[in-house]
Amino acid sequence: MEFNKELKDIKNYSAGKPIELVVREYGIKPKDVIKLASNENPYGSSPKAIEAVRAICNKMHLYPDDSMYELKDGLSKRFNIRDDEIIIGAGSDQILEFATRAKANDQTSVLMAKTTFAMYEIYAKGVGANILKTPSDTHKLDEFLKIYKSKEDISIIFLCLPNNPMGETIKKSEVYSFLKEIDKNTLVIIDGAYQEFATYKDKQMQIEPKDVIEKFENVLYLGTFSKAYGLGGMRVGYGIAKEEIIQNLMKLRPPFNITTLSLKAATEALKDDEFVKNSIENNFIQMRRYEEFAKSLEIEYIPSYTNFITFLLKDGKNSSEISNSLLKKGIIIRDLKSYGLNAIRITIGKKDENDSFFETFLKIYNVG
Repeated sequence: MEFNKELKDIKNYSAGKPIELVVREYGIKPKDVIKLASNENPYGSSPKAIEAVRAICNKMHLYPDDSMYELKDGLSKRFNIRDDEIIIGAGSDQILEFATRAKANDQTSVLMAKTTFAMYEIYAKGVGANILKTPSDTHKLDEFLKIYKSKEDISIIFLCLPNNPMGETIKKSEVYSFLKEIDKNTLVIIDGAYQEFATYKDKQMQIEPKDVIEKFENVLYLGTFSKAYGLGGMRVGYGIAKEEIIQNLMKLRPPFNITTLSLKAATEALKDDEFVKNSIENNFIQMRRYEEFAKSLEIEYIPSYTNFITFLLKDGKNSSEISNSLLKKGIIIRDLKSYGLNAIRITIGKKDENDSFFETFLKIYNVG
C-alpha cells in the first residue's frame, strides 16, 4: 500500500515509558515504580477537579458541550480576553496541528530551535514543509532572526518558552524585540506549556496572552492543563490569538474534540489556584535539590524554568546506559539520545521519589 510521500521522513514521537511497561518487562511492583519521564504533576490533580469528574461519570454517554462555554468563559476571565480569541484542543499539540495545517505547506518553510518539542517537526513534515533549525540546542533569538532574514518562505516560527526538553526560556522584553522584526503574515507560535513555572520563578520571563496578542496580531499563544494543573491524562489545551487566527483554526477542529469528563476537569481545575500554587512551589523546592546534586557530581545542567531538569553528561558517561540502568531499578527518566544529545531529562518528583532517584543514580553513576 502506498502512503503520502511526506510520511517517509517522519519518525514516530517517542513518549516516556508507561509504568505498566516497566512492570511487565522487569517484574517490578507498580508501587515500586517511580515515573520521572513525562513532566506530569507528581502531586496529582486538583481535588476540586477530581470531585467534579466523579459527579458526572454517569454522563459519559453524552457528548460534551461543543461550544465549551464554561471553559472558555473561565479562560476569558483569567486572561481578560474574549471567547472568540480562544480555541480548545485535545492537548495543546492538537492546536499545533491545526495551525501547521492552516499555514504551512510544501511551498513554505518553518523555523524552530535545534532541540525542541518534537511535534513541531512532525506536524510540519506531515504537510510537506521544509524544516529550518537554529545551530544551537537552546533558543537564541539572534540565530532565529538571521535565518528568518535570509529566507522569504517561512510561514511559521515555533518558540517553545520555556523549552522542552532543555528547560531554558527567554525574557519577555527580548521576545517582544524579536517579534517586532517578524512580518505580519508569518505566524509565530509561542508554546507556553510551562509558562506557569517560568512566571513563578522570574516575572521577567512571563508572556501574558492578552498583552502579546494585542501587540502582535500574528502570534498564537498555547497553554495546557497537562503540567501545572495536573491533567495530563485528560488531554486539554488551549490557544489564544486574534479572532482571525482562531476562526481559521476552528475550521479544522473536529466536533467534540475533547471529552465530557476532560471538559469538566479543566473547567474546575482552572478555579483551583491553591493547588497550582502549591504544586509549583514544591517543584522549585525540589528543583534546588537536583541542582545541588548535579553540582556535587560536577554534572552540567541547564537552569530550568519548568517542572523538569536536564543533565548534560560527559566524561564517558552514556545517557542511554544510565537511563536503562535506572529503568531496571524501576525509575523512569527521559533519555535525550534521540535528540542527538548525551543528556537525560528528569521530571521533578515528590521528595521521596527524588530521594530514591538520588540514591539509585549515585550507585549507577559511580560504576566504572
